[in-house]
Amino acid sequence: MIIKSFELSKINLKENHFFLLYGENEGHKKEVIQARFKNSYADNIYAYEESEILKNEEKFFNNILSKSFFENEKLIIISRVTDKINSIIKEVLEKNIEEVVVILNAGALEKKSKLRVLFEKDKKTICIPFYEDNEQTLSSIVNKYFRDNKILMSQQLINLVVQRCRGDRQNLNNELEKIKSFTLKKNKINLDDLLKLTNLAENYSVSELVDNCLAKNQKKTINILNENNYSVEDCILIIRTFLLKAKRLLRLVRETSDDKNIDAVISSCKPPIFWKDKDILKKQMQLWSYDNTENLIYKINITELLIKKNSNNSINILSNFIIEQATLANN
Repeated sequence: MIIKSFELSKINLKENHFFLLYGENEGHKKEVIQARFKNSYADNIYAYEESEILKNEEKFFNNILSKSFFENEKLIIISRVTDKINSIIKEVLEKNIEEVVVILNAGALEKKSKLRVLFEKDKKTICIPFYEDNEQTLSSIVNKYFRDNKILMSQQLINLVVQRCRGDRQNLNNELEKIKSFTLKKNKINLDDLLKLTNLAENYSVSELVDNCLAKNQKKTINILNENNYSVEDCILIIRTFLLKAKRLLRLVRETSDDKNIDAVISSCKPPIFWKDKDILKKQMQLWSYDNTENLIYKINITELLIKKNSNNSINILSNFIIEQATLANN
């Protein structure tokens, strides 16, 4: 069964025990998990990574099935979920286990994802998509936060806070906490204070780096690389983001080959394209042919292997790859 993130009041934890929360809005998911679930279960909360369960299914099922005198109910949260865990979740559902609530936290899932299909069609399960926040939503969150905490802030500074979080509610919450701590001694904040407190305006997200590279915005891509101090761990995140966006680009380019209008293809895309990303995606579709996008995906996979085999040099390998793609002649 599908419900929207704003319909959470419909959830009855006595009747519903299995939830799939998917999408890229990690900040919103984190808020919902804390307020709607964790606050109801005190200490009986168990957190897993999908990889842990796949390596040791028996241990996971023992925890699910075991009962203790001191535990009436359990909350089990499984992070970074993919279709690999689908068969295990099916088995859990078949056992009709009571007094256990299971939350699956996944990133972006395609419509044909086995997990999405399972949770959308089964009446015993709840599927909740979490899409990126727009500036209006984030601005209302900021305004409410400042009102509740009696912090004086001009609309100009509120807009700056929203811009700096770059559509990520988790980033926004981190910045709001810093501002709150600062205002414990000073209930009014000015522009200079805000600039010192919040992250650099050029602290671009991974998504923006990849988007500008695919749009062949050479100058901005190099600027983003120079302004960020990426770690070895970031390299895998960046190259996997590259792969996801390249696969989406390939799918959209293929659809336009059927004499479909680019704007129409982007508007009908599922999951929906965030409004502020439409222009740059349109530019990418104009630059990349189907064959060249296929070749790009092949290069991304090769680059990922190189990064994994040469972790000490992974940042240089990734930087060279990104600059090469951003500077290649238009396809």
